[in-house]
Amino acid sequence: MGLDLTVLGCATPYPSTDNPCSGYLVSNQDTRVWMDAGTGTLGPLQRHTSLEDVDAIWISHLHADHSADLLTAYYALLFADISRPPLPLYGPPGIADRLAGFLTNGPERSPVESAFAITELHDGHVAEVGSMRLTTAAVSHGIPAFAVRIDAGGSLTYSGDTAPCDSLVDLARGTDVLLCEAESPDLSPVHHTPEGAGETARAADAGRLIVTHVGRFLTPQEAVTRASSRYDGPVSYALTP
Repeated sequence: MGLDLTVLGCATPYPSTDNPCSGYLVSNQDTRVWMDAGTGTLGPLQRHTSLEDVDAIWISHLHADHSADLLTAYYALLFADISRPPLPLYGPPGIADRLAGFLTNGPERSPVESAFAITELHDGHVAEVGSMRLTTAAVSHGIPAFAVRIDAGGSLTYSGDTAPCDSLVDLARGTDVLLCEAESPDLSPVHHTPEGAGETARAADAGRLIVTHVGRFLTPQEAVTRASSRYDGPVSYALTP
């Protein structure tokens, strides 16, 4: 397809020795989007591109395993060897104040907006980033949380963290690839099980399912096998390079 997906990490809720938390690099032609910035993902991102060449960051929700490396990216963008205008950042409502709350160390609020050009996401938000079109849908995770569909000569839909929900199925309908979390071994109000990921892929008529964000009480192979019991298409695990 026209989109290239690089898994920077997919561990939860904390990184392992060889697998950071959730983060992905999506590329098409000269456009690069860092999709979720979980703990430890800024390091492997730099194997593939520089922050100077990232066109945008898209954040699904504000749990640390999906957003913590925004803090180190802030220091890179303002106080190190990176020279560029503020990096476009798409994230949930309140993201600027959440970052500033951690980064402020004195009486003056930290200049978060000098590092990031922030746009707050909402259900139905659409952004054009270089050659890509990013369409966002609100999903079900108990806090403001979003999934995204990226179209550019092909389509990739990323669930973020969510229980199965109609809005994700609608967003992913006919997608070439569904990158879907499968965190929970048992039914959960805020996460997919592997079977749930398979059912979402089947309902959306996705061309391929990649299970990601597999929890600590499942092995990747168990997640793939269980998802395959509900979906007849190709199923794989989100391996880091």
